[in-house]
Amino acid sequence: MDRSGGGGAGGAGRGDAVGFRPLYRQVYDTLLRRLADAVWQPGQILPSEGQLAAELGVSQGTVRKALDALTADSLLVRRQGRGTFVAEHDDKQSVFRFFKLRPDAGGAGTPVSRVLAITETAASVDERDRLALVRSARVVRCERLRSLDDKPCVLETISVPAALFPDLAARDLPNTLYSLYANQFGITIAVAHERLKALVLPAREAELLGVPAGTPALEVDRVALDLEERPVEWRLSLCLTDTVHYLSVLR
Repeated sequence: MDRSGGGGAGGAGRGDAVGFRPLYRQVYDTLLRRLADAVWQPGQILPSEGQLAAELGVSQGTVRKALDALTADSLLVRRQGRGTFVAEHDDKQSVFRFFKLRPDAGGAGTPVSRVLAITETAASVDERDRLALVRSARVVRCERLRSLDDKPCVLETISVPAALFPDLAARDLPNTLYSLYANQFGITIAVAHERLKALVLPAREAELLGVPAGTPALEVDRVALDLEERPVEWRLSLCLTDTVHYLSVLR
C-alpha cells in the first residue's frame, strides 16, 4: 500500500487527481477492485478489519474508514455483531436507491413494470455514444411502462451492450433490472449519471402513457456505470409528474 499517494493502490484509482490521495481512498480502491473482480460474492462476509489491515499494511482505522465509504456507496452492508458483507442488490434496495419518483401524497411508492418490447439489434449512433460502443456493436433495447398505484407514470427505453448481457432479450425481465444484472450477469451498478429536462410528449409516447399529446413531462437521461466505471446501461425515461415528484437527497 502506497502511503505517499503517488502510486500503488491509489496511483490510478477512481477519480484520481494529480498529487496526494488519502490512504483510506487507496484502500477503498483496492477493495473496490476486489469487488469488481468478484473476489467476494454478493452476500459474502469480508475478512475482519484486523485481517484486512494486516494484509494491506495499514491501520485498522484506515480500513474502517474505507469500509465506511463503501457502505455509504451501498456496495457493502454492516450487520451489527456479525461483520461486513458484500451488498446484495435485491429489488427493494435497487428500487429505493435508483427510482427517484415519489407520490405527492407521501410514502415511498413501489413501481410496477410492464415490458412493451425487447429486442437485440444494431446499436444506434446515440447508443454507441452513450455506452462508449464500437460501430459494429449490438445492444439489447427494451421499452417498458412503469406505474405507481396502478397509474402509468414512466415510459422507459433501456439499452445495454449485448456482449455484456447475452440472451437478455429472451428472458422474462423482473421489476428491477439492477438485481438481475448483478445476480445473473455479475455486473453491479455502482453509480448513475442523470440529466433532467422538461419537455412535451410526442403523440406515440403520450398514447402509451394514457395522456394527450403535448402533455408536459420530465425526461430523465441516465447512464449507469459498473464497478469498473464502464457505462453498461443507457436509460431514457419520460415521467409524468402531475401526482409525483422527483426526489434528490443532497449530502
